[in-house]
Amino acid sequence: MTLDRYRPLTGDLLRPFVRLCIWAGIHADVFSVLAFLAAVAAGGAFYWGLVAPALLCVFLNALFDALDGALARAMKTASLRGDVLDHVLDRYADIFILTGIFAGGAATWPIGVFALTGVLMSSYMGTQAQAVGIGRYYGGVLGRADRLVLILIGGLLDLFPVPQLLSLTFLGWLLLIFGVLGHYTAVQRFAHIWRKMK
Repeated sequence: MTLDRYRPLTGDLLRPFVRLCIWAGIHADVFSVLAFLAAVAAGGAFYWGLVAPALLCVFLNALFDALDGALARAMKTASLRGDVLDHVLDRYADIFILTGIFAGGAATWPIGVFALTGVLMSSYMGTQAQAVGIGRYYGGVLGRADRLVLILIGGLLDLFPVPQLLSLTFLGWLLLIFGVLGHYTAVQRFAHIWRKMK
């Protein structure tokens, strides 16, 4: 299911923007910070029930997050510091967006915490592969790109007045799914790392 396998295609689509950024002298880290700020705004908007603005901010988070990597590769400025900054801000971005969704009432706190721990553990296992020398691993059923696309779809559906199922909105159900698939993805990635370490 993971959309991370389409990263090369995303790079092709972003090439005109990357060229513009290179011409303007914009560093990749700028987009890492902008992606984080968009996520903070998205979390706040979700919390206050402003779903449409929140979705715009989620889209900007995804766009800026894709741009920072594409720009760093194009400018050959990829570095360990940039990689750490990107991963740290991505995790905080996940925290702000997901917490905004469940703290805003889309789901109960237990469901929200279940989703948040699943997302963070799956991301952690991806970077843990890199930490032990296997290389960054994006495998599993639910990656970050998948989550962002699903949040956009679920949020759009929540803009229409439809009956809730078991008192959960579409975004609420997504959080439950994120919890299940996030933890399952973490187990998948752990198994991959364990096999590679033999």
